[in-house]
Amino acid sequence: MPVEITWWGHATCTVVDSNIRVLTDPLFARRLAHLRRRRGALPAPDARRADLALVSHLHADHLHGPSLARLAPGTRLLVPRGALRAVPALRRLTHLRPTEMAPGDVTRVADLTVRAVSARHDGRRLPVGPHRAPALGYVVEGEARTYFAGDTGLFDTMAREVGPVDVALLPVGGWGPYLGHGHLDPALAAEALVRLAPRSAVPVHFGTYWPIGMDAVRPHEFHAPGAEFVRLAARRAPEVAVHLLGHGESVRLEVAR
Repeated sequence: MPVEITWWGHATCTVVDSNIRVLTDPLFARRLAHLRRRRGALPAPDARRADLALVSHLHADHLHGPSLARLAPGTRLLVPRGALRAVPALRRLTHLRPTEMAPGDVTRVADLTVRAVSARHDGRRLPVGPHRAPALGYVVEGEARTYFAGDTGLFDTMAREVGPVDVALLPVGGWGPYLGHGHLDPALAAEALVRLAPRSAVPVHFGTYWPIGMDAVRPHEFHAPGAEFVRLAARRAPEVAVHLLGHGESVRLEVAR
């Protein structure tokens, strides 16, 4: 059976596997603080339809309370362990069914198994203050094994922790002119492909949001990461099929087991 991936922009994707809809880091805002959505229309209401939502870490462009509030009552929600204490707005979303996760934890949702894995990223809600919840990636296993990396840099145990996967949803950029530590740029994302060896990959976390008033500051960091990842992946990991999606576009991937 195929798995279907739809990219809505930034780190927000819908993964349909075994007739279960999984939504990653839901963000449906036109503007978020100093960021403005610069490419791609806001996703249609159907994008909010999910059986399960995954939140990788506490940054507001990944854990966005108003977007989570739009999910249907009863939606399962996986968040990093400590998130409910660290983010009071989460506790007010009483229509959702949250479960806190740490690396190695496994949750079953219908016919899917979801395993939390480590990420190398500063996952604090604010730039300063205590670390109250880890940044996570997730491996969703049903008919396929899909790795959603969230936000992460490379780390030595990545391949061992993630394990064999069919599809990798990898961040290749960011929302500003410079990437700090704990991120993948196109070259590092191509190196992640070498380590993980998935059958297919979809680049995410680029070309959607940009700081207001900074249009002329290193604009290639907004426009170029997706295509640059495709180019470098073809050189470093030619056996991996890379699918560069536009906002709202989908790809159906056949998985042979």
